[in-house]
Amino acid sequence: MTDYKTIKGFSIQSVATDPKPTGIAGASWSSGGDLSRGVASNMQGAGVSNNAAIATGGQAPPSNAITGKSEQYNGTSWTEVADLNLARSAAAGAVASPSSNTLYFSGGSGPLPSWSATTEAWDNSSWTEVGDLNSARNGAGGVGSSNTSAICISGEIPNNTQTVNVEEYDGSSWTEIANVNDARRYGVGLGTATAGLYVGGDNDPGYAATNELWNGTAWTEVADMNTGRSQFGAGGTTTDGIVAGGRVPAKTANTEHWDGSTWTEVANLAVARSDTNAGGGVSTSFLIAGGANATAFVASTEEFSTAGITDAIINEGDVYFNTATNLIRLSKKIFGTGAWASGGALNAGRGNIGAAGTQTAALGFGGDNSVATEIYNGSSWTEVNNLNVGRRQGGNDGVQTSAIFCGGYRDTPAGNADFVESWDGTNWTEVANLNTNRSASGSAGVSNVSIIVYGGDTPAPATTANTEVWNGSSWTEVNNLNTSRIQPAGFGTVTAALGFGGGPPAVAINESWNGTSWTEVGDLNTARFGISGAGVQTSGLAISGSSPGPTNYKAITEAWDGSSWTEVADLATTRARTGGTGVSTLAIAFGGAPDEGPNVVTEEWTVPDSLSNISVDVD
Repeated sequence: MTDYKTIKGFSIQSVATDPKPTGIAGASWSSGGDLSRGVASNMQGAGVSNNAAIATGGQAPPSNAITGKSEQYNGTSWTEVADLNLARSAAAGAVASPSSNTLYFSGGSGPLPSWSATTEAWDNSSWTEVGDLNSARNGAGGVGSSNTSAICISGEIPNNTQTVNVEEYDGSSWTEIANVNDARRYGVGLGTATAGLYVGGDNDPGYAATNELWNGTAWTEVADMNTGRSQFGAGGTTTDGIVAGGRVPAKTANTEHWDGSTWTEVANLAVARSDTNAGGGVSTSFLIAGGANATAFVASTEEFSTAGITDAIINEGDVYFNTATNLIRLSKKIFGTGAWASGGALNAGRGNIGAAGTQTAALGFGGDNSVATEIYNGSSWTEVNNLNVGRRQGGNDGVQTSAIFCGGYRDTPAGNADFVESWDGTNWTEVANLNTNRSASGSAGVSNVSIIVYGGDTPAPATTANTEVWNGSSWTEVNNLNTSRIQPAGFGTVTAALGFGGGPPAVAINESWNGTSWTEVGDLNTARFGISGAGVQTSGLAISGSSPGPTNYKAITEAWDGSSWTEVADLATTRARTGGTGVSTLAIAFGGAPDEGPNVVTEEWTVPDSLSNISVDVD
């Protein structure tokens, strides 16, 4: 029998532990259902995932009224359940407990400052008052795994004094146990009564990044958060936790992950907020709801998720033998479900805009007869040196520092253009003209010395199948598309490209280029023109478009896997003729022409990923 080394050229390593534990670097936030009570703040939550949580108590308009309302979340919507017996806000809870079996304790039962020792247990149908804390307080942290096992940590006691006091609940009464090292209020807890963390808080006059570890006997200071904060959300365990939002002192969207030794910043919330620990879960499936943004209370929910295990888009990883489990294991990247999120607005709104680059380093140029050029850094657009000639619907591609814009339509003098401009990261320079002047063409390429242009609108006939390749100094005509059309989209390189969609009328036709000829492959699900594309020949996106009339714009996004298209999440803003660039897992769409005219909207496409260690069956 041939051994693995002979086949692959290397041996399988033997290790005692998985060398690449599952990560959450590719995790992301998505929108969930709003609280049914409306806007609310200073609630306390618990739960085991982002589809099974409870939010209790808090404050709500008018006049920041204290409330006893409770709601349960099922992954889609919140439903009101039985109220607390004593309305309170700024309380603590058994954060790691299931939404059907939790504990709610301390808090303020009147206008703050006020303090409470009341404890209530939830059994999935009603709240029951149980043994009081020995020390009334508000702004405490809580950890615990059920309505019979919890710890109440620190907080503020009467006379506005912060305390180091910690109490443990055993199902009937509270007992004082070892104190924390640093007195704080509005810190948060995560974990259980025997293995927990107490993180952050307000320790007048500042915001603490302090992190203390509980081992069931004593508290030990461990690595601080990167950003000190109070009044934020948290979930997870002592070796795998998550914190999000809070006051720093301004409201923050910052999210950090704890791996048992260090904190790492991960994807930010969409809405910066504080005064929220409503919800719960673990580091891979967590939510927060309500709270307060910079100006008002909010009702929105955000769900934090890592990629689920799927058979889609698997990267080859490391194979090794785990001597502790006697299993052959494979470390590989797992991709989840993509979604669009808001990005920074263009300085000048326009449709038919050229695009090049990546999601965090993009270039937008021309469009609607404009000479404007802008660069994107992942959060905002900055105007840079203009094109020499304003025009729209030209062939375009490349990266932020090396791009090309060829042909297009200009208003003065009116008509299609054959001239070409090359971008070097600073300036646009006119270079050799196209052989065929055209507008509304498709294109693909990687720099200002390598692009393929195909199809488009020419003076006669109205549409063309003509294809040309640029090598940095001249254009060469090559084999034509099988179907002539205008406004197709594309992505790839001069030797491996895809051209899809176009019209008129709108078509779903998709052709693959191998460096020599075009071959028809799997059609789009929705025929349309004015699409933008992002990706490579075997993995990409078809974004937005129009079909069949000029006002019938689409928010549709389709993903290409090398053989077929699948509809995925829609854009938030319906439009056509956007600028689109990036890859299938990290793309950007900006500008475009919706029904009401050109816009400045930017949206960012992200597919979350995580690293998983998977056992390999060996027969």
